[in-house]
Amino acid sequence: MSDDEEEVIPTKREKLIHYGSLAERTQQRLEDGGSANMDSAIKAGNINISSDADIMDLESHNESVASQNLLLEEFERRRKARLITVSTDDAEVKAKLRELQEPICLFGERPGDRRMRLRELLVDKGEDAIKQRQQEEVQKRIQEKKEQQTTWYHEGADVLKQARLWLAAYSLPRAQKRLDEARAKLEIPESQKNARMQDLHKNVQALSNIGSQIGDTRPISFCQFSPNGKMLATASWSGLCKLWSVPDCEPIRTLRGHNSQVGAIVFHPEATISLDASGPCMASCGNDGSVKLWSLESEEPIADIEGHEPYRVSRLAYHPSGRFLATCCFDSSWRLWDLEIGEEILHQEGHSKAVYDVAFQADGALAVTGGLDAYGRIWDLRTGCCIMFLEGHLKSILAVDFSPNGYQVATGSEDNSAKIWDIRQRRCIYTIPAHRSLVSRVKFQNGSGDYLVTSSYDNTAKVWSHPGCSPLQTLAGHEGKVMCMDISPENKYLATASFDRTFKLWTPE
Repeated sequence: MSDDEEEVIPTKREKLIHYGSLAERTQQRLEDGGSANMDSAIKAGNINISSDADIMDLESHNESVASQNLLLEEFERRRKARLITVSTDDAEVKAKLRELQEPICLFGERPGDRRMRLRELLVDKGEDAIKQRQQEEVQKRIQEKKEQQTTWYHEGADVLKQARLWLAAYSLPRAQKRLDEARAKLEIPESQKNARMQDLHKNVQALSNIGSQIGDTRPISFCQFSPNGKMLATASWSGLCKLWSVPDCEPIRTLRGHNSQVGAIVFHPEATISLDASGPCMASCGNDGSVKLWSLESEEPIADIEGHEPYRVSRLAYHPSGRFLATCCFDSSWRLWDLEIGEEILHQEGHSKAVYDVAFQADGALAVTGGLDAYGRIWDLRTGCCIMFLEGHLKSILAVDFSPNGYQVATGSEDNSAKIWDIRQRRCIYTIPAHRSLVSRVKFQNGSGDYLVTSSYDNTAKVWSHPGCSPLQTLAGHEGKVMCMDISPENKYLATASFDRTFKLWTPE
């Protein structure tokens, strides 16, 4: 800085302090001439002030946006509909509508309209709607199959508990005796076994018809030998049951009491041996759900077992002890009756369709049932558990039987085959393509079970070796389907009952 330059002293600007309301000062400034400046600013476009007419209504704006969105969605839906391929075959269009559970035809609807409706449904539900529906149906069928294989158990009364304890005490000694006999057979030389088996096969192959009798005016549905082998009981569709002498085939007595077709008649295990002739020596069942008990002295039933109506009772069987009676009912269950107290002690479900046949193990510990659902079940009577599920037949199981060895079961089915199951291995060990029509009855040889007999609606009965299941003999002679057959206790006679209203006796020549 030179000495000639004068020093400039900065002036300090004093702050202006306004007293009073700012609004009042602003109003005063506008009055003094600010309004003119404001008007000029508005005209220049520097300040925008909206009028009441220019104020936007928020609700109307939202409605406008929503309508625009709907319009866009409709355009998008139409675009997707054009991209979806729909068959021009009207039958396929109807099938897909049915899969979507939609009406296949509306009033006045033409095929083109139906195709357009299907296309719109596919747009709304998605192109994979039909596939999803099919997958749901598959899952539903799988679930239904699982439910069919589920075993249901009912809570039992105290009488059932006492009966199970009694069955355990009855069956264990018999099982021990059977096992002792099996061990004794193991000690027999193999050559001796083979010689005995050859003699047995020769006798079976020599079976011939020794007698034939017209048993009724209608088809004969069932036959069974008495425990002493001197009588044969037959049941008929006429509602009559008859007793015949063996081997003369002469009528002894006609049992009248059923008002519908009789499905089966069975003997008490001790009838004609130790049981009094006036006692319940026989039991029969009818299609009307009636079950009747008979004596050997009267033509009228001595007792009725009620509780099955209106369902059909197809088969029944005495327990080896004679104390219990099992009945197969078409309500998908089977019942166990205690004849000493005259009560139903077990109502067992487990089959998804009607139970057709039942049989007891010789020990009295197990029972096997076969149903129209094509499955069989083996039940432990001492615990109530289903210990084995028999799955393998393609159609209904119509006949079941236990082998005398106690651990093998035979089943006959509507699929024309018979199967042999092993409880120890828990599987089917033999499948016999036995007949050209359904198998109506299966029966093991009494005592040793060295052969199996099957009867069929192909008018024949056949004898098969066991084990091995090779054919030994075919018993042909009936003019109609063979409804039933039985083997006498001493294995001396074999009886067949037929749709041709006759029964025949067979024995080795």
